[in-house]
Amino acid sequence: MARVYLEKITRQFNAVAAVEDITFEVPDGQFWVLVGPSGCGKSTILRTIAGLDNATSGKLYIGDRLVNQVPARERDVAMVFQNYALYPHMTVAENLAFGLRMRRSDATTIQSRVEAVARSLDITHLLARKPRQLSGGQQQRVALGRAIARQPQVFLLDEPLSNLDAQLRDDTRAELKQLHQRLGVTTIYVTHDQVEAMTLADQIVVLNRGKIQQISDPQTLYAKPANQMVATFVGNPPMNLLHATYDGTHFQVEGQPLPCPDRLRQQVNLIAGQRYNLGIRPEHLQIVSELDPSESNLSESNRGHLMAEVSVVEPLGREILIRTVLPVERGAAPTLNLQVNPMQPPHPSDRLSLRLDLDQLFVFDPSTGDSLTQ
Repeated sequence: MARVYLEKITRQFNAVAAVEDITFEVPDGQFWVLVGPSGCGKSTILRTIAGLDNATSGKLYIGDRLVNQVPARERDVAMVFQNYALYPHMTVAENLAFGLRMRRSDATTIQSRVEAVARSLDITHLLARKPRQLSGGQQQRVALGRAIARQPQVFLLDEPLSNLDAQLRDDTRAELKQLHQRLGVTTIYVTHDQVEAMTLADQIVVLNRGKIQQISDPQTLYAKPANQMVATFVGNPPMNLLHATYDGTHFQVEGQPLPCPDRLRQQVNLIAGQRYNLGIRPEHLQIVSELDPSESNLSESNRGHLMAEVSVVEPLGREILIRTVLPVERGAAPTLNLQVNPMQPPHPSDRLSLRLDLDQLFVFDPSTGDSLTQ
């Protein structure tokens, strides 16, 4: 096991930077996730660590060894690909043993490791089968097992669950977490699925357009996003964004006034007449009635209301996702999504009064996207 340290790594293709100035350190034994939209550079970083691609500039360390010029086979890392890359003419046992045979391990060691890995992943009954006789989930376990059997210093996983159905993906995700807790091997995992990132990671590296946007633990990432991109990418359903103008006391959102809480006045140097982007998560919105007795207990500064019209109702079982739009005279109508109890859902075209928890309001600079409420 070993730490992985990237220092100012840049990778260019035909003078275009796929990743630029990437610096982070994964401590020994931790599980880190690289997450971001397609094309953000996360797989390029993983391939660079594996030695399948070379950095244009920067330094890469595995343990205390600089490995920029070290061939992939000598880096002592194991990579699990999205398509599993099993040898179709080999049995499961032979696939599990392949890496060990390439390292010329003795027969006793190979057999003991294959048996141990098969027991750990519950695939002992599959050892005599060929990959074509396995389900997608079983093939995924074999691919993981082949990596584990080598006992590498570092695991690299490139979207290993993306080919699985939803239920199997959830089950395998839990198994991966338990497996890491048992083995304690330094692991770097790439995904575009922020749910996988949030549930698996000790730390998450959020990437966009080849650059790091934020590195943090899952809860901090959710509660204190560094910028608008992170705020809207992390969270399901995503954070709502509203364009507003500050008038000195209120934010004006499509002609509707929204009080500016004292907290924001103290945190942010708000300028009258300036435009801002406001963010609020769906769970911090609530449908209210003018007759709601809780309204009378709120001071006027905390009564953040917006009128909206229901456009779509999406039942999700224990809750319902409501998509609403704000009334506008022209242009695209801003949307607000919220989650409600399924007992009394609204209907499309219903007009609602939505109360915003102003203590949970984020403010972003519309020109840079940076959060002003850190």
